[in-house]
Amino acid sequence: MKLFSCLMTLLLFLLQAVPDLGLPKDTLRCLEYHGYCFHLKSCPEPFAAFGTCYRRRKTCCIDTTSDYHICQEDGGHCVPPEISCVQEQVGLCPRRGWKCCTEV
Repeated sequence: MKLFSCLMTLLLFLLQAVPDLGLPKDTLRCLEYHGYCFHLKSCPEPFAAFGTCYRRRKTCCIDTTSDYHICQEDGGHCVPPEISCVQEQVGLCPRRGWKCCTEV
């Protein structure tokens, strides 16, 4: 187990040390502040825009109330509006207009 821990630490170090091998710096910065990367240009309520992610292709959104539900974290699936849900649930999806479903 200790060997596995050492190998994982070394791997994470190498991912950060070697350019273009790990996550982009803006994405790492977003995740450090417990942000979420959305495909939207603006953040949904109750989030506030913090910067960019994935080399400026997404918006980093930070929660302002700590009272939010990310769809995938709550066991849901984000689907486009043309797909009907058997059961819809409360949850944020990274694309505007998509809904969170427990069953499709």
